[in-house]
Amino acid sequence: MPDEELNMLAQIYEKRGLKKETAMQVAIELTEKDALGTHVRDELGINEISQAHPIQAALASGASFTVGGILPLLVVLFSPVKGMEYWLYGFTIIFLMILGAISAKTGGSNMGKAIIRITIWGTIAMVLSALVGYSFGVKM
Repeated sequence: MPDEELNMLAQIYEKRGLKKETAMQVAIELTEKDALGTHVRDELGINEISQAHPIQAALASGASFTVGGILPLLVVLFSPVKGMEYWLYGFTIIFLMILGAISAKTGGSNMGKAIIRITIWGTIAMVLSALVGYSFGVKM
């Protein structure tokens, strides 16, 4: 449906501030030169800047896992032995909330949703891990 796609591009350019006729002319000329590239860039918002950087993603992931592992380790090192599992569960949930806020701030997403999502799924993972340990007779 090339006509509909052309109109969609023209509407995008109008929203950016071009007059209707100019927007249509720009859409026509850019589509004639590189239709796929034009749609990918202007309709989908994918460009060189927004492309994934594997090394950067790997470093960020490694740092996240390191920080996520160090925080509960600090609780184990500095909390009293009696009731340690409760200290660990409690602080881990707090750490999940903090890391959810940091990830939302870094990624530019909704902070409340990120905190809830990370806290709920992290807590579910802790509960499942505890159940697996319990089912195999592992006790602290």
